[in-house]
Amino acid sequence: MSPEQCRAARAILNLEQSEVAKAASIARATLIDYEKGSRVPRQKTIAAIRSALEAAGVEFIEKNGGGPGVRLRKG
Repeated sequence: MSPEQCRAARAILNLEQSEVAKAASIARATLIDYEKGSRVPRQKTIAAIRSALEAAGVEFIEKNGGGPGVRLRKG
């Protein structure tokens, strides 16, 4: 998951950084820095963020013909 995908997932879900940080059990500052691209957290932290966003209802699309992305999971 890239910082851009993270921001897009939050936007699709209409979630605040604080909500995602709480769901991922990380500091809000960690999420802010990651989304800005000013810090690369440990893989464990990125996995926790991704899991929190997936649990909230998004799917991450890996790089393919159109590039990486995010979409809502079919309900």
